[in-house]
Amino acid sequence: MLAIIRVLLLVVGLLIVCIFSSIYSILRPFHRNNVYNTSKYLGKFSKLLGLDVEIRVSDSVKKLGPAVYIANHQNNWDLFTVSGAVQPYTVSVGKKSLKWIPFFGQMYWLTGNILIDRKNTSKALNTITLTAKKIKDRKISIWLFPEGTRSVGRGLLPFKTGAFRTAIKADVPIVPVCASNTHKVIKLNRWNNGKMIIEFLDPIFIRESSKDSIRKIANNAHDLMEKKIEHLNTEVAEELQNS
Repeated sequence: MLAIIRVLLLVVGLLIVCIFSSIYSILRPFHRNNVYNTSKYLGKFSKLLGLDVEIRVSDSVKKLGPAVYIANHQNNWDLFTVSGAVQPYTVSVGKKSLKWIPFFGQMYWLTGNILIDRKNTSKALNTITLTAKKIKDRKISIWLFPEGTRSVGRGLLPFKTGAFRTAIKADVPIVPVCASNTHKVIKLNRWNNGKMIIEFLDPIFIRESSKDSIRKIANNAHDLMEKKIEHLNTEVAEELQNS
């Protein structure tokens, strides 16, 4: 019964947020803070999931300015958990097909997120140049999931290099964002689903003249995030045992 109530509230709540956000965005279409304002409300739904989300952002990140944020993508619940960590003046990059999802797709587009055609390699390469230009011209940050898909309990998947190429082209740092595990943690019929920690790591500054290859830089960032995620998972587990 609890699961049914939760699903209904999530669907209705998401629909309301999408409608109001779309109307708000029509009044100031593609404003660089539309995504941040919408994400704040979506992040509040984590409480409805019975999840306590702790977000750790250092002052160095808060004062950073434009950047490329890279986060681990676990499952569909990220919409209501990770969204609460989105920083001001940040937009995400998503599949072009998202635009056609009723209500959500229109909100996603109107708020100013960047839509790409992942099936077309030449267009994808052009998107990196276009995205880098938007970062510079609009002074915005980009939020990306470098795994390219949801991991669904498989751990941190290998990274694609698009986020790193974009950061180099825009001359902005990479900021890793690590979220503790939620796979099989959120159970809709359970009132309290524990805690989730989202932590922003120190910025990684990459220069175009770097001696390291893009692939090596991506792999190093992957290893760094993997270790931090394991640490966060342990921290959450220990806190649960002590509670």
